[in-house]
Amino acid sequence: MEKVNQTFFLSHGSPTLSIDDTLEARQFFKSWSQKVLPQKPKSILVISAHWDTKYPSVNTVLRNSTIHDFYGFPDPMYKLKYEAPGAIELGKRVKELLMGEGGMKRVDEDTKRGLDHGAWVPLMLMYPEADIPVCELSVQSKQNGSYHYNMGKALAPLKDEGVLIIGSGSATHNLRKLDRSITNGVSVPWALEFDHWLRDSLLQGRYGDVNEWEVKAPNAKMAHPWPEHLYPLHVAMGAAGEGAKAEQIHTSWQLGTLSYSSYSFTSPL
Repeated sequence: MEKVNQTFFLSHGSPTLSIDDTLEARQFFKSWSQKVLPQKPKSILVISAHWDTKYPSVNTVLRNSTIHDFYGFPDPMYKLKYEAPGAIELGKRVKELLMGEGGMKRVDEDTKRGLDHGAWVPLMLMYPEADIPVCELSVQSKQNGSYHYNMGKALAPLKDEGVLIIGSGSATHNLRKLDRSITNGVSVPWALEFDHWLRDSLLQGRYGDVNEWEVKAPNAKMAHPWPEHLYPLHVAMGAAGEGAKAEQIHTSWQLGTLSYSSYSFTSPL
């Protein structure tokens, strides 16, 4: 079995990523297997910002249904389906690692939940055949960055088991500040400042600062009034391990304040 030596944080932006060919990020996701990760993983674990629970939860289903958890968008988006096989064994392994190495007292299994748009929209573009088993893991927005980083550390052994670990969130996420008058690709200063701070911190390996982003980052509360869209990043960072090297694999903007900045974390051999 081939190891997966990288973990990823992907900014999934707006649900319109699923249909809007004018978005730069759409082309990035579609080029995934050619340009980013040519190896095909055995299974995929997605930590999604759109599943927020009190205790860590994994979905353990035979086949994933498609959750259209967005409102007021064009009709064709509600007809899209991504019915990848479930990854029940992976879900149980995640639970085992979190309760063992991770020291968690409780991890729940959801035997009904499918994939929310934080998972299926990027995966539909990255792996359109929908033939790789997918398991989703929730975030805990009442916890902090270090908690999610440690969660990631506990999941690190999965890479040796052929599992692709993806944190799906957003580098910036303030839906009240979206500006429809701004051309896609252009960003407002406060959002760009936060986005650049995050990029520089990651590329310089200052993961401790990223764990304490609320106090270290400029415009932290403006960029993330609620933290759930950043926590998948902490899990991906933690799973890559100490000394992992970060690389920005994409950046673009939508509606002035929504960053698609995405990162790979390569573990030391």
